[in-house]
Amino acid sequence: MIKQSPPIDVSIPYDAAWVANKTVLITGGASGFGAGFVRHWAKNGATVIFGDVNTEKGDGLAREVRKETGNDRVHFIHCDVSDWQSQVNFFKEAVKLSPHGGIDTVVANAGVAHKDTLLSPGDLSAAEPAPPSLKTMDVNCTGVLYTVHLAYYWLPRNPGSEACSLDSDPVKQTRDRHLLLVGSLASLAPITFATQYCASKHAVLGLFRALRGATQLHGVRINLLCPYFMDTPIVPPETRLLIAGGSLGKVEDVVDAGTRFVADSRVLGRALVVGPKMSVKQSESGEWVVVDRGSEGSVEKALWEPCADDWFEQDPFNRTLIRALNAVQAARGWSGWAYDIVKTVMYALGLK
Repeated sequence: MIKQSPPIDVSIPYDAAWVANKTVLITGGASGFGAGFVRHWAKNGATVIFGDVNTEKGDGLAREVRKETGNDRVHFIHCDVSDWQSQVNFFKEAVKLSPHGGIDTVVANAGVAHKDTLLSPGDLSAAEPAPPSLKTMDVNCTGVLYTVHLAYYWLPRNPGSEACSLDSDPVKQTRDRHLLLVGSLASLAPITFATQYCASKHAVLGLFRALRGATQLHGVRINLLCPYFMDTPIVPPETRLLIAGGSLGKVEDVVDAGTRFVADSRVLGRALVVGPKMSVKQSESGEWVVVDRGSEGSVEKALWEPCADDWFEQDPFNRTLIRALNAVQAARGWSGWAYDIVKTVMYALGLK
């Protein structure tokens, strides 16, 4: 059921010019990764339509990029991703602004990392606790679900596009049906001091893995970016203090990984972690170890694929459990099925 391309070899070059003439919609595009995507893809000839709650920043960025690139197909639209109607209006306006009347790629990039009050109930002597702020979940989880729902409505309607295929030619195939999710390293590892952020980004990973199995049904290719702590405004001072002594990643590496996904229509069902650029060498056991820069056999690496063969290697428990469940079903046979049906009917009629 999983239709995906082979693991990504990031040493194989791609051409950023393959984004030319595509219409790309980006949520949360006024700063950070989003702004990097806007600049780079506009420079390479794409129609870029981005939304953000920060109207001043968004409008300023659109004007600046149009002037820098000479590309007048860069548009900003105010959008609050946690508001359903705001996103609906954003997509509808994007279709109107698209030169071909469709959308080739949707990038669910908007995300926040608000101060988390989930584990801070406040005054313990109070009669009852105040409700926690769930703004992070509203934006990072509900907002992404809204974006995905709208993407699956508009992407298949993209004029001149076809269902995604491993055999597509990115040089010739200018129309696309692509959804790019932006998760985080928090999609893969626990971030104890950011409970809701970690939970929401785990949800994005789960969404990616679920939708990857639906590629054949909807013809929409889906990919995932999982950036480490990057040098962007979303990383607050307290987090910077906690990871001091390490290294922040660079926005340009996230833009590079995102551009590979958007430009190359042959890549589907893949994910990339983007970390700080480091000098590494593969040991005899296959593990990557950090070495001095310039060491023999070393490479500079910022991109890693966390789900290269996850269906075969990272899910042994799932496979074992499913195999056991199937064995139970086979052992019970049709009589077991009939028993469960009768019990279900009785339950529905209140006769349990």
